[in-house]
Amino acid sequence: MFAYIKGVLEEKSNGYVIVETGGIGYKIFMSNSAIGVLGELKSTVKVHTYYYVREDNISLYGFVTKEELSMFELLLSVSGIGAKSAITMLSNIDPSSFALAVITNDIKKLTKIPGVGNKSAQRIVLELKDKLKAENSEIAQNDDVKVALAEEEVSNDAVSALQILGYNRKEIEDVLQKMDISTMQTEDIIRSALKYLGKQ
Repeated sequence: MFAYIKGVLEEKSNGYVIVETGGIGYKIFMSNSAIGVLGELKSTVKVHTYYYVREDNISLYGFVTKEELSMFELLLSVSGIGAKSAITMLSNIDPSSFALAVITNDIKKLTKIPGVGNKSAQRIVLELKDKLKAENSEIAQNDDVKVALAEEEVSNDAVSALQILGYNRKEIEDVLQKMDISTMQTEDIIRSALKYLGKQ
C-alpha cells in the first residue's frame, strides 16, 4: 500500500519513529540500528515501508534501505517468525551477512541473533535458501552474496556428480571442506575431490 514515506522526522523512540507528511504523523516501527542512521530530528527523511496487516494488528514497518525491506519480507515468509522477531533480527545482523549465513548453512552465525535457537536457525536455512537463490531481490544483488550463490551452485553440481560416481554425501562434504573451492570450476572440484577420495 505504501512503498515509502518521505517527510519530517518528528520523533525517535525505542523501536519506532514518527514521520510527518501532509499534516499526518506516521508511527513507523523500525530496527534500532536503522533508527540510529536515519538522521536528525526535523530533517527530511525517506523510509521504505511495509504495511503489516493481521486480524488484531495493523502497523507500518520501516527500513532505511530496500535490502532491509527484502530481508524483512523473507523473514516473514518463515513459519513461526512474526514482524517483531524479524525487526529484532534486523537490529542484530545486516541483510548481506544474513543472506551469506543462510546460503553457506552458517547455523552458528544465525544462533548468535537474540531469539534464534538451533531449530529456528535450521528452519530459516531450510525455508529461505532456495528463495534467496531464486529471488532477484535487493539482497541477492549484493556482490558477496552473488559470489556465495555461484560457489554454492558449483559445489552442488560437483557433489551431485560425485554421488553419481558412487560416493556418499558425507564423505564428499568432508573432502570438500579440506579444499579451497572458491576459485575452482565444477570439473576441477570433481578432479581434486577424486584424488582425495581415492586415497581413503
